Amino acid sequence: LSKYERELGNYIVKKIKGKDLIGLKYKPPFDYFKKHENAFKILHADFVTTDDGTGIVHIAPGFGEDDQVLCEKNNIELVCPVDSAGKFTHPVKEYIGTQVFETNEDIIIRLKKQNLWIKTEQYIHNYPHCWRTDTPLIYKALPSWYVKVTAIKEKMIKNNEQINWIPGHIKSGLFGKWLENARDWSISRNRFWGCPIPVWQSDDPKYPHVEVYGSIKEIEEAFGTKVKDLHRPYIDSLTKPNPKDPTGKSKLRRVPEILDCWFESGSMPYAQVHYQFENKDWFENHFPADFIVEYLAQTRGWFYTLIVLSTALFDKPPFLNCICHGVILGDGGQKLSKRLRNYPDPKEVFKQYGADAMRWFMMSSPVMRGQELVINKDADGIKEAVKSALKPLWNAFNFFSIYAKADKIKAELNFDSANILDKYIISKLVDITEIIKSSLDKYDTVSATKSAEEFLEVLNNWYIRRSRERFWRHQKDQDKTQAYNTLFSVLHIFTRAIAPMLPMLTEAIFSNLYQSSSSIHLEKFPNLDTCPYNKTLIHNMEKIRDACTTALRIRNDQKIRIRQPLEKVTFIGVADDNFSEDLKQLVLNEINVKNWVNLGKEEIFKYADYKIKINFPVLAKRLPEKIKDIVNANKLGKWKIINDKVEIVDEILNRDEFDIKLEAKTQYKNNISSLSTNDSLVLLDLDVNKELELEGIARDIVRVIQQTRKDIDLKITDKINLEISTDEEIINRSIEKWSKYIKEQTLADEIRYKITTPNTQKSYFIESGKFNLNIIKN
Repeated sequence: LSKYERELGNYIVKKIKGKDLIGLKYKPPFDYFKKHENAFKILHADFVTTDDGTGIVHIAPGFGEDDQVLCEKNNIELVCPVDSAGKFTHPVKEYIGTQVFETNEDIIIRLKKQNLWIKTEQYIHNYPHCWRTDTPLIYKALPSWYVKVTAIKEKMIKNNEQINWIPGHIKSGLFGKWLENARDWSISRNRFWGCPIPVWQSDDPKYPHVEVYGSIKEIEEAFGTKVKDLHRPYIDSLTKPNPKDPTGKSKLRRVPEILDCWFESGSMPYAQVHYQFENKDWFENHFPADFIVEYLAQTRGWFYTLIVLSTALFDKPPFLNCICHGVILGDGGQKLSKRLRNYPDPKEVFKQYGADAMRWFMMSSPVMRGQELVINKDADGIKEAVKSALKPLWNAFNFFSIYAKADKIKAELNFDSANILDKYIISKLVDITEIIKSSLDKYDTVSATKSAEEFLEVLNNWYIRRSRERFWRHQKDQDKTQAYNTLFSVLHIFTRAIAPMLPMLTEAIFSNLYQSSSSIHLEKFPNLDTCPYNKTLIHNMEKIRDACTTALRIRNDQKIRIRQPLEKVTFIGVADDNFSEDLKQLVLNEINVKNWVNLGKEEIFKYADYKIKINFPVLAKRLPEKIKDIVNANKLGKWKIINDKVEIVDEILNRDEFDIKLEAKTQYKNNISSLSTNDSLVLLDLDVNKELELEGIARDIVRVIQQTRKDIDLKITDKINLEISTDEEIINRSIEKWSKYIKEQTLADEIRYKITTPNTQKSYFIESGKFNLNIIKN
């Protein structure tokens, strides 16, 4: 009010609440409809706010849905003195035949003359225009044909309960709330193009009569002519005498409206197979649909029209499972724009990375759970899909393929192996296959892809890496055969499990595994009920993998390369007494340590103490008055752990209010670290004696030779002779002591300590110094 006082110079006469105005009558500026009962009084509406203007607006029930609903509730008749061309009609006698936008200036002049005008302002705002002609449009009430949705609303809600929605909150949330507020559905449109409504009506209101037809055959029989085209204008030419008119003058003519295209979309399950006129058995065996997927907004579109019609016709849900995907955005989270080109060209993506990469990127993303997905111009997410899924799978297959061909081994589907690594990866395979099946059964592609990526990490960076020497060794013993059979079996089963998500890559791998044209997509999903499975082994292996990661982190922090052997590792609270020697040897090989010492959890506090980090922003919301005391108690270490929770100043902290970790005591801080579970420790002896140093140098030399073999394109089976020269005495001593190891690892028949062809030698630098190398293929 003060704003109007400043602008208009008026004074506040009285302040009253808006609710005190409700029901008061007022005199309208125009008296065309003054005789209408209940009109021209003040009503309450929650869609009117005080954010702009006075908080008082006029109501025009013929030109706004909210206005119409409000007036209907208050028994106010709907009036609409504007025709389909946007021109005034009776009783607006001064402007009959004039287009509504052309009367604005004249109406303002009339208001001024009546002393009803206060102020004229222009507002810049969005306004609807015809997308073809840019003509401004008006919102106008029209007669319409309806489906009485309110009569079947409760049945629709009941049918919705039978649908598995992904994400799950759609059922009672977005879609459920939409059904609860469902209104009768206007299914007609006042256009020329579209599907004509099959209703014929009397053209004389004195003799009303309506006929509705359900097939071409019915129309042909009723009108006695062949129907050549069901669309306008052809169908509109069909007329016949009105049987209810005794004068015989009126006719039945098709109503001018066409069907809302959403009515056609909602009819898809039946229309696509011409039900009921054809394919009756097929339809009844395939309805409801097992699965559909569409954009989240279809909860108000296609999904809704499907359930309306299926409930009305069959009292069934139209589908049983539905994924509601989110929206894909371009660079910076902006809407995809052809003009801005803020997204990668799909054709270029397919050309560079393949369709499987795009598919995996989508299926592993939040978009499959109804959330937004940003895809930038550089296609980083698709590159990540290649890195985390496609390449690891291909690398595993390629490793198998190269060595199987070199060894001329024909592997078979066989899970029988005594090797602990084989037993472990087979048990993991059983787990991952069940997880993928369970996830896909629930239409949860995100969990399925994530689990598959985790398995590929284990397969490549644990099983294959730790099994390499089994494939490399010359003799074809039982262990080598079991390694090939196991990897073959894993690839066979795993590709079948993920084939729905990587159809092209798995097809290529599967056909190469069997050297056949048989398709992986004709195979059944793997069933591993009879496959050997060891849950305890999985648990123990995961524990030692975590321990190895911890040990390698200590090495990295202390800048000790992995090829340098160390004397001893001590595990505290890591391993049970029943850990097998095979598991222990795996650990020693992985972290390159000679000896293992195992201590129980009771020894932990000799080496480390628990430290807690309190999440004060969270805790302050619950215990604001005790924060100061808790800070002081934490500094003094006055707290204790009770059943994985922390007690401090007589309060038990919730799990989200603190983090707890083991922290090494000062004397061990350089060579001790805790596992990710924060309940165990790894203590690494970092001292390197001369013997260990010589072995480390030999391993460095092997790495250089292996890389050089690769650089000069030697086959993995090619035998060689080595020529090595160096001025470093310690390197010579290492080669002399570890010559057998070097030859075995590099397929060398002989090591010569002199370069016979200097022009082909190359110089290399390792931590212990420089040496010259020449490789001669045998």
